[in-house]
Amino acid sequence: MATASGSVVLLNASYEPLGRVSFQHAVRMLFRQVATVEEGHADRMIGPHQWPRVIKLVRYVAATWLYRPAGYTRGGVLRRDRGRCGYCGGWGKTVDHILPVSRGGPCSWLNTVAACERCNHRKADRTPEEAGMRLRVVPFVPTRAQLVAH
Repeated sequence: MATASGSVVLLNASYEPLGRVSFQHAVRMLFRQVATVEEGHADRMIGPHQWPRVIKLVRYVAATWLYRPAGYTRGGVLRRDRGRCGYCGGWGKTVDHILPVSRGGPCSWLNTVAACERCNHRKADRTPEEAGMRLRVVPFVPTRAQLVAH
C-alpha cells in the first residue's frame, strides 16, 4: 500500500533522474501541470492523476548544478561505492577512513570508502598498508548526478 509520506522519483523532461521529492511536492507539481505521472499506482487516484511513484517534468530543466561535486556525507560514500566493501568486495554498511581520523585523516571523499564490519574492525586504527590490506577501489569525488544515478 502506498502512503502519502514517502518520496517520489523526479525525472527531467529528457528522462534523466533529478532526484526525489516529497509526495506532497509531487502532487503540487501535478496539479500545477509542471509534471506528469510517468509511473504510478493504477488502483489509486488523486483527482485526475494516478498515485505517483515517478513523475516527469513537462519542460526540460538545465540541471548544471547536478554536475558539480557533491557534498560529503556518509550515505553518499555508501552510494558512491554501491554498498561494496573497498577491501574485500563484500556488503559494506560502514564507512572506513583510509588514514584514520585519530591520525589526522580528514572526513572527505578521497579518504573514505565503504567497508564491511569485518574489514573495518580488522583494519582498526591503522592504514591499509599497516593492516596488510589492499584497497580494491580508488576513492573519487562524485558529482551530484553520479549519486542520484546510484
